[in-house]
Amino acid sequence: MRVYVPLTISGLATAHGAGELGPGPLTAYAVTPGLREWYVSDDIEELEYAALSRAAAASLRLLAGAPGTARRRVVIAVDVPDNTVSADPDSALDAGSLGEVRIASPVALAKAAAVHVDAEDAVADVAAAADALGAADHGDDDAQFTVDGAEDHELLWFGVQEIPNLIA
Repeated sequence: MRVYVPLTISGLATAHGAGELGPGPLTAYAVTPGLREWYVSDDIEELEYAALSRAAAASLRLLAGAPGTARRRVVIAVDVPDNTVSADPDSALDAGSLGEVRIASPVALAKAAAVHVDAEDAVADVAAAADALGAADHGDDDAQFTVDGAEDHELLWFGVQEIPNLIA
């Protein structure tokens, strides 16, 4: 199963140094039955993009909680055995946790298929979104507009062998 693990640049550096994502349990995003039902689509590429987008939003939350961290969202795509992934069946009822899954133990970085990272031109919008996230969560429409501005930026695709350049 392909899962999308939200990180930050410093989290990516830690994973690279350790050779694994962890410790478990890890929160990730995947094409779950709830995500399929919510998006009403059978197109696997479209559904995987939706899971990647959910992970990017979770990465923004990580940034909001770590003010000193580089303001670029990071998502690592990892292939793991289906039996290592669990989803809360009640999460299908909560739009905020669509596609969310848990991986009980660390995952070797060798299982990574790709890394998705914001481009440099997204940094200002991502920083503003991270700063506005708390207010947006409390119903501030202007803050939500700022958060949505970060979502307008597509994450770039990088091969796993490019991680050293991303964290340098």
